[in-house]
Amino acid sequence: MDETHIPAILAEADHWRSRDLASVWHPCTQMREHPDTLPLLPIARGEGAWLIGHDGRRYLDAVSSWWTNIHGHAEPRIAAAIARQAGTLEHVMLAGFTHAPAVELAERLLAIAPRQAGRAPLAKVFYADNGSAGVEVALKMAFHWFVNAGQPRRRKFIALHNGYHGETIGALSVGDIPLYRRVYAPLLCEALFAPSPDAWLASEGQSPAAQSEAAADALARMLDEHAGEVCALILEPRLQCAGGMRMHDPVYLKRVRELCDVHGVLLIADEIATGFGRTGTMFACESAPGGGIQPDLLCLSKGLTGGALPLAAVLATQHIYDGFLDDRRERAFLHSHSYTGNPLACAAALASLAIFDSDAVLQRNRERARRMGELAAAIAPHRHVADTRQSGMVVAFELTRDGAKQAPFPATSRVGLRAYREALQRGVVLRPLGDVLYWMPPYCIDDGALEQLAEVTAEVIDIATTEEASACA
Repeated sequence: MDETHIPAILAEADHWRSRDLASVWHPCTQMREHPDTLPLLPIARGEGAWLIGHDGRRYLDAVSSWWTNIHGHAEPRIAAAIARQAGTLEHVMLAGFTHAPAVELAERLLAIAPRQAGRAPLAKVFYADNGSAGVEVALKMAFHWFVNAGQPRRRKFIALHNGYHGETIGALSVGDIPLYRRVYAPLLCEALFAPSPDAWLASEGQSPAAQSEAAADALARMLDEHAGEVCALILEPRLQCAGGMRMHDPVYLKRVRELCDVHGVLLIADEIATGFGRTGTMFACESAPGGGIQPDLLCLSKGLTGGALPLAAVLATQHIYDGFLDDRRERAFLHSHSYTGNPLACAAALASLAIFDSDAVLQRNRERARRMGELAAAIAPHRHVADTRQSGMVVAFELTRDGAKQAPFPATSRVGLRAYREALQRGVVLRPLGDVLYWMPPYCIDDGALEQLAEVTAEVIDIATTEEASACA
């Protein structure tokens, strides 16, 4: 970089930062912390796994911009598909109209959706605007289906402890992270929370599979206790993301599917974050023993468009769809969004799915995941790393005092934030979940970037935890 240009470049970054703070309210942020405690980075463009700031600094996007970006920033094939579509049809309402991208995407999603022997496949696609909206669709659809079926007593939902499904009122009602739901509790709908199969919760000597079985047994008792009252169970298959990247054995999915069938409860799989190759298979549901399980309703978003545009899809069985067919309008599913099935977003999603085929993405991811596991194994022995876990292209490090499982750092120490700030100084985005650092990079990340990610992670864990140890001394 020409040093004579540095003052102008830095001034441009400050210019955008100042204008932002004067007008923008950021998500999931205590705005008082900007721009000092929590740095505010004006980004000019993206290139593959990298973000480039207005000041010219490059940042490795190790969290895929909130888990959305799967093929890399500014992916030319997705950008070209959006541009082509923008030149013909940018939007038309999907009530009473249709268009090729919405039809073709629905056909493609149904073709690749999880299938289970002996079950009729997922057969219909309902579009929404984002992940939370997709969850709202699935919840309303499940409840309304039972109303139409003459079972209005089935109005309760079962979700899992430590689960997360979005920020809208319905989605928040089936979430169990106090930070997000506590203040809004008076507004929320009724939900029951079953024990999580999270392997982190296993007792000493208990295997992840045994922990999953125990959680499934507890779920069975809850379903017995509330027989005839539950319309649906919702869960994040294999990976509770916002809950700290907590992972569970896939045997739990098999048991949940069986229990839902026994009790006549609809199963909603929230694969908003886990879908499209994140956990090793195209969908996390496919990892269950015996060839995978098939939900009654499948929620997709985030990576659906490759991270280019907001879009969600809820896939439903024909049986559920048929439950809304009637001469009476009130029995129809009248939920709507203005931008339902937006052609630009559907075109982006089709381009993203095409890349899975042309680039053999799942096969390549297996090699990437193997390398991520090797690099993570070198960090695991750190004395403040209590757990290192991996599911496909996701790796997480749980930081505690001296690596003791039952000895978390004090919340006021904000070890995760310290690590985040140090990582930014080294050109890596490691946005923490409390004191959990995780890797969830775009699939295009190369070996050199992975090695940089591992090196920086090791450095910042050491710095952040040493600072805390010194403060407590």
